[in-house]
Amino acid sequence: MLEVIILAAGEGKRMNSARPKVLQPVGGRPMLQHLVDAAGALNPAAIRVVIGAGADQVQAALDGQGLEWVMQSERRGTGHAAMQALPEVDDETRVLVLPGDMPLIRPASLKGLLACDADLALLSFEADDPTGYGRIVRRDGKVVAIREEKDASDDERRIREVNSGVLTARAGELSAWLDRIGDDNAQGEYYLTDCIGVAAAQGQRVEAVLVDDAGELLGANDRAQLAGLERVFQARARAALLAEGATLPDPDSVQIRGRVEVARDVVIDINVVLEGENRFGDGVMIGPGCVVRDCDLAAGTRVEPLSVLEGVRTTGACSIGPFARLRAGTELAEGVKVGNFVETKKARLAAGAKASHLSYIGDAEVGAEANIGAGTITCNYDGVNKHRTVIGREAFIGSNASLVAPVSVGDGATIGAGSVITGEAPAGQLTVARARQRTIPGWKRPSASEKKS
Repeated sequence: MLEVIILAAGEGKRMNSARPKVLQPVGGRPMLQHLVDAAGALNPAAIRVVIGAGADQVQAALDGQGLEWVMQSERRGTGHAAMQALPEVDDETRVLVLPGDMPLIRPASLKGLLACDADLALLSFEADDPTGYGRIVRRDGKVVAIREEKDASDDERRIREVNSGVLTARAGELSAWLDRIGDDNAQGEYYLTDCIGVAAAQGQRVEAVLVDDAGELLGANDRAQLAGLERVFQARARAALLAEGATLPDPDSVQIRGRVEVARDVVIDINVVLEGENRFGDGVMIGPGCVVRDCDLAAGTRVEPLSVLEGVRTTGACSIGPFARLRAGTELAEGVKVGNFVETKKARLAAGAKASHLSYIGDAEVGAEANIGAGTITCNYDGVNKHRTVIGREAFIGSNASLVAPVSVGDGATIGAGSVITGEAPAGQLTVARARQRTIPGWKRPSASEKKS
C-alpha cells in the first residue's frame, strides 16, 4: 500500500505575497495542484497534505479533491512537518514524501523511484549551480548523508549531485529515523534529509535515483525561481502540442495556462494565450493575439485575430471575430458567423445564423439562418433580473434594433432598422417600432448671440 505526504506548510516569505507559496501559479494552476495531480497518477490510498501558513487558503483552493489535511502549527522544518503526518499512517505502509513547491515532477519519475529496491530511496539530480541545495554525500559510491548548504564544508559545497526533497520508505522506519534526528544545525530545524544519515549509519540500504531531466525537480523560493519554473512548464507544454500535431508558427509566443487537448492540423498563431481547459478539434485555427479560456471548439472552427473567448462551445465549423468577445454559455452551430466587435453571453446560435458586426447578444436563442444587423442589442437586464430573447429561423433583424427582453421574434420575421421591440414580432411579418420622421419648417439652430444674459 502507498500513501503520499506533501509538505506544503511553508510561508514563502521571499515571494512577497499574500498567497502561500504552494498556491503560486505555474502554467495557470497552483504549484500544489500539479503535485496532487502527479501523486494521484500513482493511485495512492491517501494523499496527506501538511499545511501551516495560509492553511485556510490552501484548503479552499484544493477543496473537494479527497485530500487529508494535516496541520503543522509550529513550523520547525521538513522533518518536523513529516512527523505530523506519519502517526496516521500504518507502519507497514510505504510513504512517498514530496515538497509542495515542485510542480514539474512527472509521474514516471515517481514510479521509477518507487521501483527502487532500497530501504530508503530518494530522487537526486546534477545541478549546474548547486547553491542552495542539499548535497548528496557518498562514500565508496553509497549514499551516507545529505548536507544542507549552510551546514556543508567547502568540499561538500563542490558536490553537484543534489537532493530533490523527494523520498520514499516504509512509514514505521521513517518515523524511527526521524525520532533520532535533532535540530543542531544553522537553521535550528529538524531536517527531513537528516534521516538519510541515520538510516545509513544503521546499515540500511539508501539509494539515490538520478533523474535525467533536472528541470522537473526544480522548486521555487522567490519570484525569479518561479519564473524559471514557468519557462520550463511552457517549453514542455508547447512541445507536447507540437508532438500531437498542432502547428505553432512561433512557439515561444504562445502562453499555456492550463491544459489543452488538440486534434490534427490545429493552428495556434502568435501571441495566443490559452487558459483553463481547452479542447480543439481537427483544423481549428486560433488567430494572432487571441485569448481562449475553457472552450470546446469543433473541427473547422476559425477564431480570427484579437478575439477573446471564455466558456464557448462550437458544434460545427464556424467563424468568430476578429475583435469578438464571446462569454460563458455561448454555443455556436455549423456555419455560424460572429463577426467583429460582437459580444455574446449565454447565447445559442443555430446553424447558419449570423451576427457580422457591432452587436450584443445576451441570454438569447437565435434560430437557423437568422441574420442580426449591425448595432443590434438584446436588452436582457432590467437592473435586477436577466431576461431571454428568442429569435426564430430565418428572421432578419435590421441594423440598430433593440430587442427588450423578454421578447420573441417569429420565424421569418423582419425587424425594421432602428426599432425598439418590446412585444412579440409575428412570424413572416415586418415589425417596425420607431418614431415617424418629420421635418420642422422654419426651425433655426440657436446661435451664441441669442444666449440670455
